[in-house]
Amino acid sequence: MKKINFIYLLFAFATLQSCTGDLDVVAEDSKILSPEQLFSTPLGYKQALGGVYGNLSLTGTGDAGSSFLQGIDAGTSQFGRCMWYLQDLTTDEVVWTYENDEGTAELQRNTWTSANPILLGMFSRTMAEVALANDFLRQSTPELLSSRGISTTDVAEINIYRNEVRVLRAFAYYNMMDLFGKAPFITENDPLNFKGPQYDRQQLFTFIETELNAVIPNLKAARTNEYGRLDKAMAQMILAKMYLNAQVYIGTPKYAVCMAKCSDVIGGGYILKTNYLDNFKADNQTSSEMIFTLQSDGVKTQNYGATTVMINGQVGSVEGNGAEFGVGGWGGALRLRKQFVQKFDGAEFVTDVRKTYTSNSGSRPIDIATLTNAGQGYILHKFSNKTVAGVAGVNSAFVDTDFPLFRLADAYLMYAEAQMRKDGATNTNNATTANAQSLTYINALRQRANSGSASANVTQMQVNLDFIIEERARELHWEGHRRQDLIRFNKYGGGNYNWAWKGNIPNGTSFSSNLNVFPLPTASIIANPNLTQNTGY
Repeated sequence: MKKINFIYLLFAFATLQSCTGDLDVVAEDSKILSPEQLFSTPLGYKQALGGVYGNLSLTGTGDAGSSFLQGIDAGTSQFGRCMWYLQDLTTDEVVWTYENDEGTAELQRNTWTSANPILLGMFSRTMAEVALANDFLRQSTPELLSSRGISTTDVAEINIYRNEVRVLRAFAYYNMMDLFGKAPFITENDPLNFKGPQYDRQQLFTFIETELNAVIPNLKAARTNEYGRLDKAMAQMILAKMYLNAQVYIGTPKYAVCMAKCSDVIGGGYILKTNYLDNFKADNQTSSEMIFTLQSDGVKTQNYGATTVMINGQVGSVEGNGAEFGVGGWGGALRLRKQFVQKFDGAEFVTDVRKTYTSNSGSRPIDIATLTNAGQGYILHKFSNKTVAGVAGVNSAFVDTDFPLFRLADAYLMYAEAQMRKDGATNTNNATTANAQSLTYINALRQRANSGSASANVTQMQVNLDFIIEERARELHWEGHRRQDLIRFNKYGGGNYNWAWKGNIPNGTSFSSNLNVFPLPTASIIANPNLTQNTGY
């Protein structure tokens, strides 16, 4: 079966204590189980595990508009959607037409404040993941397992669950570290309603690193867990991401260990999918390239999450091409910024299958003079609610396509960049330092993008850091990496690189580097006196 069981949400969402203090958590279903009932059997623990995973896909236990976080809209607190907005909508990749949707205008114009509802949604949803993980860990201690009569065999399986939950909690703190630069720190050893001290990036980095290295030996090997659950490679990918960005996070480069973690992932048995676009279709759970995804199902997990937003949003306002993707479409909600389109300029990209954008036979201008004009800007065709065989998903409103949070291609490109930086490449001195292994990884992606042809393969003399940041955009666009990448290359805050509508100017302008981290939501700071606002907000 494609999707894991999310039944624990009936219990966990209803009993969860407000982990940030700024929002009340409300029960949405009267037929919930008490902790004593749920955790009385091994099956209950499996269901509870599904709840911790489920928070990454769902917002509540009702329909797509339900949310267990009182006072915040489901559409602005779904994890994947909020993450995608913050990592991609704030960059050179995409714009959103309907600026009346709360919070979106400020994000895509880079004018956000601590009152932005999407920031509150991301902060609260991510810290809810911490609370869910902590609750599972509290309920699965050796003492409680023994008192509940759980057998030795089942205890061993539950301990695997515990290690997975620790990775999910570390992933939550990783997102807090990356997006906000700090977080209230709470573990299973703290009492309920504990507000938590503020941890800065160094403290979070140390915790995440220590936690993941401790559990990796006890996780299932890559590609041996049931679909939807994480394995060693997920934890290794989080570490690789942290190490690649360590100069930003803690001021200390860690490129050699990044390479080592990427090598662990690459050696884990994942294989590039022969057809690039098959990674983004309704049956992409079958892809040998997927390391971890955010699950989506048009019937079982209806939500306004990342892939539902992207696939419906791809449909052109004039083209009305929803049938191409197996959805109804949202009337031109998403369009491409000029600078992204131009990354595929040149003869070498004529046959590149990653170049999926169209201009509707030239009727669409590449420039977006008015952000709310759905007829301006090219449209993308990367994601689809159809299977590899062309069969549309079961629902034309909510898609079956899982969001590719981590996939093998990213490990290839991270390895190459880390190797180059370790060997002396810098953002200001682009001397070629790509070694043979890095070139092999890069060209594997280029060759896959050209249907097996080596015609667009590159040589050592063609590869520098400028090439890497551009190639990451071509390979990984709309997959939630762009903001982080631009910051690492010193092309986000500041004036080293401008894009259309950066800083709320049609042709782009610089903005302060303090925007490299988002502000903590005002409501969260009011609720927790341990939290302080980031500089410049």
